Amino acid sequence: MPGPVVVAPWVRTRLRAFPGAALALALLVAVTAFLAAAFPRAVEAYGTDGLRHRIASADPRDSVVELGVRTDRSTEAAHVAPEPLGALHEAVVGALPEPVRADAEQSSYGVRTTRPLPAAGGGLPAPDGLPPEFTLATPSDLARHATVRAGRLPAGRAAVTATEVEAAVTTGTAASLGLAPGSVVRLPRDGGGPLTVRITGVLRPRSPERAYWSVEPLLRTPELTARDTAGAPRYLWSAALLLPPASAPALLGTGGEPQAFWRIAPGTGHLTAEDAPALRAAVASLSGGPDLTAMRRTLGTTAVVDTRLGELLASYDAMRSAVGPVVAVAAFGTGTVAVVVVAMAGGLAAARRRDELALLRSRGGSLRGIGGRLLAETAVVAVPAAVLGLTLAVWLVGSGPVGYAAAGAAAVALVACAALPLRAVYPLRRPEVGGGRDDLVAARPSRRRTVAELTLLVLAVGAVMALRQGAPDRGGALGGGAPGGDLPAGAAQDPGGVLTGAAPVLVALVAALVLVRLYPVPLRWLARPARRLRGVVGPLSLARAARSSAAGVLPLLALLVALTTAAFGGSVLAGMSAARDEAAVLATGADARVAGAGEAAPLPPAVVEAVRGVPGVREAVPVQVEYGVPLAARPGVPGSMSVTLIGVEPEAYAALARRGGRGGFRSADLAREGPPDGGREPLLPAIVSPSVAELTGSEQRLVQARAGTFRMRVAGVRERTPAVPGADFIVVNAAHLAYRADTVLLVNGSMDGGELRSAVRSVGGGLSVLLRSQARAALVASPVQTGAERLYALAVAAGAGYAALALLLSLLHGTPGRVALLARLRTMGLSRRQARWLVGLEALPQALLAAVGGASAGWATVALLAPGVDPARLALVAAPGLAPPAGVPLPADPWALALPAAGVLVLAAVVAVGQARWVVRRGPIGELGAGDAR
Repeated sequence: MPGPVVVAPWVRTRLRAFPGAALALALLVAVTAFLAAAFPRAVEAYGTDGLRHRIASADPRDSVVELGVRTDRSTEAAHVAPEPLGALHEAVVGALPEPVRADAEQSSYGVRTTRPLPAAGGGLPAPDGLPPEFTLATPSDLARHATVRAGRLPAGRAAVTATEVEAAVTTGTAASLGLAPGSVVRLPRDGGGPLTVRITGVLRPRSPERAYWSVEPLLRTPELTARDTAGAPRYLWSAALLLPPASAPALLGTGGEPQAFWRIAPGTGHLTAEDAPALRAAVASLSGGPDLTAMRRTLGTTAVVDTRLGELLASYDAMRSAVGPVVAVAAFGTGTVAVVVVAMAGGLAAARRRDELALLRSRGGSLRGIGGRLLAETAVVAVPAAVLGLTLAVWLVGSGPVGYAAAGAAAVALVACAALPLRAVYPLRRPEVGGGRDDLVAARPSRRRTVAELTLLVLAVGAVMALRQGAPDRGGALGGGAPGGDLPAGAAQDPGGVLTGAAPVLVALVAALVLVRLYPVPLRWLARPARRLRGVVGPLSLARAARSSAAGVLPLLALLVALTTAAFGGSVLAGMSAARDEAAVLATGADARVAGAGEAAPLPPAVVEAVRGVPGVREAVPVQVEYGVPLAARPGVPGSMSVTLIGVEPEAYAALARRGGRGGFRSADLAREGPPDGGREPLLPAIVSPSVAELTGSEQRLVQARAGTFRMRVAGVRERTPAVPGADFIVVNAAHLAYRADTVLLVNGSMDGGELRSAVRSVGGGLSVLLRSQARAALVASPVQTGAERLYALAVAAGAGYAALALLLSLLHGTPGRVALLARLRTMGLSRRQARWLVGLEALPQALLAAVGGASAGWATVALLAPGVDPARLALVAAPGLAPPAGVPLPADPWALALPAAGVLVLAAVVAVGQARWVVRRGPIGELGAGDAR
């Protein structure tokens, strides 16, 4: 008696029978799952780096949380002693709300005078006869943050009534004011003689750019400040004297309005992008909420908190909101192409197994049973591959929660598992009698397809309209936006942002559907003329192209989405680059900008000749710049404004502005006209900005500035001028100003930056040099921008790879029939050369359709969405203090349009030629057999 029949398991049998197909599917799913899981982690990673960088790279005066308590002579000396202040510092640090944490190394505390004290007696430099003014401070841990260059650190204790204390100065203060160990500075003191400050040491700050020294830069670097006296500017030195903490009571006896301070430098190493909302709330609470009340319980009811950290966080939010939709475009584009390719892989497997599955169905197999087995054999490959991709993404990319990454990998696994069962089971619902034509020419769209296409068209139109109209006033427009973050987290908070981010993809989808409907038309037009051609290659290639499967819409869709995303992204990046170039020119006014502190101190007379002697310098134009000049409105016009006065040498400055294309004018426009109506003030013609022209009108306006008093008449209106970026300005002839003092030097040429800085340093005066290349590099210093741009480029590259794979799968789909056809034709006398031409020309119409259609869709996408994209805002979001240049359009980048399209044609040609060579070399014998249905 025979034993029971053993049936081999379906899944094991399929995997053993076709290991190559299983391995290819696993590789495709693993790579796609890795990309889907890595994308949100990469967004989170650059968001974290951007938050830390925004705080760490900001001016310490903007990032530090400073607490202060006013003190005076009534304050007990014991309250400002080092021990009580240190205990309060520990209490303040412990009371900081999470996630605000202190950087202990850069935080400090002590007592300082808030009103500078003028030095009494001679011996100290007085540029315009005004004695220098000093700020007294007792910063903590001075020995740890400075190196003694001469003398020793100050020591000793002092009472409120002390008349002599010790102090140290930094190397910058010592050099500028001629101080050394043993020098004496006398300062006024309440109720008695002067306070004698004896200098015991000269210190060199360690890490002078960090918070300890930079929250109050006067502690390390003296400043030459201007004072208005009798209408003329006079300059004096402002500096700081560093006392030991034990001498803090002596500050209570001065008239410098002393204040106890605690400067908390925020730590950034623990922060992540997810901490940004909590950090905003904590800073707001410290500035004027429950945590401020808690601090006042510790320090006293008069304690105040001063910080601009909230503004830094707001600029960080604006940065992420600006680049978020751009990243969303990449996410939607690459995600769509990846889904299409995974679906194509399932469709290719279903087409290859059509006869097998039809036989199972005819022998009683149920749709559920067939679909379940197909799902099982796909899942046993796809699920482990997706887990592998997720594991690699978590290991290699970013850190933190894996929720979004797991969701992306799960979505890939779901699509991969469902593609084959759905594509295979759907045709088995009804029995097929015979094999009808399934090609693009013969296919007739159903009503359901028409409704779906119209729905997609409506969505695309809505997305385009939202993006075109939403830039100024809504969060979804590219380059604008309210705080919402990047995808994927921001997607749930801003559905409009999702719609506008998907706009290029929707346009590409509509273009693909339109091209599929139009594709048969040119083939019909070319079919009749091709029949009159000599030879068989032309007619056969057109006939084969017309008989291509209607499933070819999927590779066409993938190619169009990839090409459109690449074209749109390339155009956005090109527009951002142009905006940064323009902003760098506006920031410097020339190839380089030389100025003193605050662009207010006069330039040394020798600096112009020193700079002109640098090799490569073509021109060096000195100008006098004075910020904050008040300008009253004309009668009947409300309001006034603050403008920048620019005194220039007309010939040189006009040539500079004309060559740079930044508000050129004729030098004769600034010729002096003399006093009006016998008045004492000279009448000076001026080149002004549009806002100034609107405010003043055609009337003469009185201008009172440190450079002199004069009446102004508008001689010309320009949008910009080289000397100042994005400000309201008045340009006049400097020779006619009462007080002439150049403060800025504009330099053009191909000089070396190091040689230029050396020449400027040789003159002295503490001048700064800003190169245009340096200003350009600073505009992309944020990890948010660089990370988003890098992520976009990688997403476009991944989309191109998937598009190439889609084209390859499309060509492989018709390989069996193509091989059989060539084998038959070879037996009929078709030459090898004709075979190659036949395969190449057969693939040409669809490749040409995809290339031309993709380039056209990309160009149309840029043209449609350009009004809603602000490349200047996107480019300059990392520099919130810089006004974006006006008139920077979104160009259609030719390289982004042409190169991907050419790549499609080249890839199609290479694959077609490769197939032809393979078939020709094998010969027809191995491809033809009795009963072959092909």
